[in-house]
Order: sequence, then structure tokens, then C-alpha cells
Amino acid sequence: MGKIILRLDRVMADRKMSLNELSEAVGVTNVNLSKIKTGKISAIRFSTLEAICEALNCQPGDILEYSKEE
Repeated sequence: MGKIILRLDRVMADRKMSLNELSEAVGVTNVNLSKIKTGKISAIRFSTLEAICEALNCQPGDILEYSKEE
């Protein structure tokens, strides 16, 4: 079985956006965004994903990656 890897940190770095800036743009707390950034979540709302993509001008596939476990 594979797993989903979150690449929010990479996209934020590419856009030179801090956690605080993204938090303000998205309307999600720093704590919740930090959990998304570090992959310590088991689910994400589509509305949150949409807001993140809007703020970072990216696609969901830029943030989410599927890794097939050998």
C-alpha cells in the first residue's frame, strides 16, 4: 500500500511565503497549517486545499504526492 506525501513546505519555499503569511491568506491557524506542512494529518478539507492552492497559485498535485511503497 502506498502513502500520500505532503509537499506544502516545498511549494511555500518556492513561493517564498512564510507560515504566517499563508495562514493569513488562507484563514487557517498556524497550528493547523503546520500540521499540514509536516504531514501530521490524516485528512484535509477540499475547501482548505482550494484556499491553499489559491494563495500559493498552484495545483493540488504540487502539494500532494503519491508514493508507492515497495
